[in-house]
Amino acid sequence: MCGHCFIIPKDVLERLSHNESLEAPTRAAMERTAMLDTEIRKLRIQNQRLTSLGMQLLPGLEKPMAATPPKVLVYDCQHGTTLPGVPVPTPGTSGDTTARTAFTETTELAKFYSKVFGRNSIDDQSMSLVSSIHYGVDYNNAFWNGVQMTYGDGDGRIFLDFTRGNDVIAHEITHGVTQHTIQLAYTNQAGGLNESLSDVFGSMFRQWQAGQTVAQADWLIGADIMGPVAKAGGYTCLRDMANPAAKHALAPQITHFGQYQNGMDPHHSSGVPNLAFTTAAKALGGKSWERMGQIWYRAMTGYRPSPNLRMAAFARRTRKAAASLYPKDAKVMAALDLGWKKVGL
Repeated sequence: MCGHCFIIPKDVLERLSHNESLEAPTRAAMERTAMLDTEIRKLRIQNQRLTSLGMQLLPGLEKPMAATPPKVLVYDCQHGTTLPGVPVPTPGTSGDTTARTAFTETTELAKFYSKVFGRNSIDDQSMSLVSSIHYGVDYNNAFWNGVQMTYGDGDGRIFLDFTRGNDVIAHEITHGVTQHTIQLAYTNQAGGLNESLSDVFGSMFRQWQAGQTVAQADWLIGADIMGPVAKAGGYTCLRDMANPAAKHALAPQITHFGQYQNGMDPHHSSGVPNLAFTTAAKALGGKSWERMGQIWYRAMTGYRPSPNLRMAAFARRTRKAAASLYPKDAKVMAALDLGWKKVGL
C-alpha cells in the first residue's frame, strides 16, 4: 500500500536541509519536515492496511440509487501536529484564505471525479473529504494519511501554502482513490505507478479547471507552490510530466524504463508512466481527460487490487482499455503505443 504519499520527496527535503547556500531558518524548516514525515509514514501504513483488510472481508456496497455528493470538511491544526484539528465551521466563506481554498478546490475535485469519471468521492460511496490545514510550523509538505488530506503552509521561501496548488490537492486525494481501488504498493515498480497516477490525475484536474487542451497545458506539477527562493534558483515546479529530467524541476525523474532500478524512490521512477501518459495525450490531442484519461481511469479502477503491479502490466491494461473503450478509433491506440514505446514499454 501507499507508504509515503507526500507531494515532496524525502530526498528533496534532505537535500535542501543540507544546502548551505540557503538561510538557516529554511534549512531548519526542511529538517523538521523530514523528521515529521518519517513518523507520519508509520501511522499511515496502519490506516491503509485496515482499508485493504476491510475490502477483503466485508461485502462490497452497491451504489445508492440517488447518490449524494461527499461532504467536504476542513479542520485547522493551528500550527500544531494533532489531527484533524479544530473544525472550520463555514470553510467556503471563511476569512482564512487557506481554509476557503482547501474547501473550494476539494469541492471542485469531487465534481471532476463525478462529472468526468462517474466516481462519487474517494471510495465511490460518498466518503467525506477531510482536509487539515496549517499543519505544523513552516511545514513543507502535503500528504494523504490513509483517511484524510493534510497541508502545510510552507516556509514562504522554497515552498508556499500547499493548498495553492490545485494539482497538489488532486494528487493527494488521488492517493486515496488508489488506496480504495488498485491498492498499489509504494515500492519498486508499483510505487512508481502509485505516484504517477496521482500526478496524472492531478494534472488532468488542473487542465480541466482551466479548460485547457493538451497543447495549451504546461504539464507542470507543483508550479503554484514554488516560493521566491526556489524560483530565483531557476526552479519552476516540482516535476515536469512532459520533460521529467528537466533542470527547472526541483524533483527530476527518470524518462525511460531502461533507467529503472528496484528500490528507486517512487517519486523518481514515476517519471516513466508520467511521460508515457503525457506523450500519448499530446499525440491524441484534444483534452486529456476525455479519452486518454478515461483509459487511465479504467486501468486503475477496472481490476481487483494489484499491490505489486508492474509497469509493463499496467501498460497492457491501458491498451486493453483503449481497445474496449474506443474500438473504432485507431488514433487512440496509435497515440497510446507512441507514449509507451517512448519510455521503453
